[in-house]
Amino acid sequence: MPLHKLTNIPKIPKTRKKKPHAALTAIPSKKPDKLEYYCKVFFKYDPQIKKQYEVFAIETVVEFTSFAYEISVEVIKEKHVINLVVMGLKAIMDSVPQIMPARNEILFEELYGDYIVNVVKQDGAINTGEFSFNLFKKEIILNKQYKPKKKNNRLFCEFQIAQDEFTFPE
Repeated sequence: MPLHKLTNIPKIPKTRKKKPHAALTAIPSKKPDKLEYYCKVFFKYDPQIKKQYEVFAIETVVEFTSFAYEISVEVIKEKHVINLVVMGLKAIMDSVPQIMPARNEILFEELYGDYIVNVVKQDGAINTGEFSFNLFKKEIILNKQYKPKKKNNRLFCEFQIAQDEFTFPE
């Protein structure tokens, strides 16, 4: 019995695009504190284009074994406030499966002075770290980390200075 030819192709509905600004105003549901992410901050030098960057690396606490994942992050930068909105995970297809956490590096140029960095989840939970950057002294200082006052806010991210990942031009 032959298959019928379709006269018209059915339309697949488009998925809704998540907006990072909506996560800033959302009120999270009540959940207990659970560490899910690390936000590692370090200096990185790219020798090919000869530029120095300040890097915020968002990394999961859990390690994945079957697939390699990358964390999808949207950046909202205002004067001295940087919002890193975690949008979800993407599978990386071209890499060999290995045991590693999901990670994404966000590069910035010429951060100098004090900055407030907010890591925001899609449900609206926010964790904040306050940093001081000084490229001339080659140092980053984590002044404090906290969860801002917000209804049902919870701790999910730990901020760290990754000294072992610092790279500078020779």
